Amino acid sequence: MIQVELSKIIIDEKRQDQIIVLKEKSGSRQFPIVIGFLEASSIKIKLSGVDLPRPMTHDLLVSVIDGLNATVERLIIDKMLNNTFHAKLELVTADNDVVSVDARPSDGIAVAVRTGAPMYVEDDIFEKAAFYKPE
Repeated sequence: MIQVELSKIIIDEKRQDQIIVLKEKSGSRQFPIVIGFLEASSIKIKLSGVDLPRPMTHDLLVSVIDGLNATVERLIIDKMLNNTFHAKLELVTADNDVVSVDARPSDGIAVAVRTGAPMYVEDDIFEKAAFYKPE
C-alpha cells in the first residue's frame, strides 16, 4: 500500500464534479479522484478551519464514531470497479476489534481529514491512476 496525503482540491462551482488530488507521501506521483461538489466543499471547509454553527454530515459521522468509543485507524482506497474508486474506513473499537466500513473515497477522505487518520491506496490501484508531477 502507498501512503498518500491530500495535495489539492480543485473546485469549479459551475460543474457538479470536482477533483481532489492525493500525492504519495514519499514520492512525486499524484492520484486524482473526481468527487462531488458537496464532498469537496466539506473537505475544503474543514481544511480552511472555518467553524460552522452546526455539524456537517462528516462531522456527525466522526461524532458518532467517537461516541461509540471507536477511532478511525485509516482510510484505504482499495478497488476500482467500472471506473469508480472504492474505499474502506478501518475503525478500531474500544475492545480493539477492527471494523472495516465500505465508503466512497470522498467520504473517507472527509472523515480522515477530520480525524487525522492516514490515507492509503492499494499499489495496483495507484499504478493505474497515478501520474508523475516533477517537484
